[in-house]
Amino acid sequence: MSRNRCIRIVQAVLLTIVCTVTTAAQSQRQATLLKQRSFRHSVPAGNYSGVTYLGGNRYAVCNDKSATAGFHLFTIDIDSLTGRILHVSHDDFRSAGGDNRDEEGIAYFVPDGTLFVSGESDGEVVEYAMSGEPTGRRLSVPRELVSRALPNRSLEALSYNFSTASFWTCTESPLSDETALRLMRFDNTLHAGGQWLYGMDQPVAARRKGRSVHGVAALSALDDGRLLVLEREVFAARRGIGSFVHCCIYSVLPTEANAGQLLDKQLLAEFTTRINLVRRSLANYEGMCVGPRLADGRRVLVMVCDSQNQYRGLLRDWFKTIVLD
Repeated sequence: MSRNRCIRIVQAVLLTIVCTVTTAAQSQRQATLLKQRSFRHSVPAGNYSGVTYLGGNRYAVCNDKSATAGFHLFTIDIDSLTGRILHVSHDDFRSAGGDNRDEEGIAYFVPDGTLFVSGESDGEVVEYAMSGEPTGRRLSVPRELVSRALPNRSLEALSYNFSTASFWTCTESPLSDETALRLMRFDNTLHAGGQWLYGMDQPVAARRKGRSVHGVAALSALDDGRLLVLEREVFAARRGIGSFVHCCIYSVLPTEANAGQLLDKQLLAEFTTRINLVRRSLANYEGMCVGPRLADGRRVLVMVCDSQNQYRGLLRDWFKTIVLD
């Protein structure tokens, strides 16, 4: 074999390897994480626990410690090219009257132009008109399941997708006598449409000294039937320094799963916020929704955090976007 032919063969092999590696890297890249931002002058301190997209730059946000049941209206301006958050402002609070239900998740029901809000204290998903008034309707969540939820680990996440005509909700952690979460689907009639098992990761702070809370905080249903699941672990160090929040967003496709089997999950994004001697970025992200499309067609995930009313001046009400590539 001639020397030139050997060189051409080696070049071809190297090119194949490079193309294969590049293709693999591109296929693995699922999302672009953008920096979180806070807006102290236009967003009052709160306990923001859920968010849903209303169209344009309008969003509805729930608060698990608001004075009454109800929801907030926000304006969130996002750069149409990059997905970066430009500005956030609080516009209004629509009260439903009555006590706050530890409201954790919120979803815009497109067919009727109403909002559904999940309550962790009562284990119900209740519908409100845009004025804030309860409509009297609710999802038919099985009471025998919710009654087995651990204390302060009942219904948390909530999402609705118009294309698939599906609500999705789940408890924050597995039921008291189970090891996997149940992702519950409901149709436009508000009746149950199936349950799928979801296995959570092991906590990363299991052996550290402090207090850790680990669970599914939010869901986002996509047009193609996929469901995005936010697993969030909050670790509070004994003296504050060293505390962190670890977030993983997984993609699952319930329609491909067999009954009784755990869903296969694919990691979409992972990030950690923390408090240490030089950083105070800690953000307990509890709300997530699919927002607008960018100019190139990509979708944006919008996330809100619960600052515990800007706890002791150490925490902020952070907002974050993730572009789905």
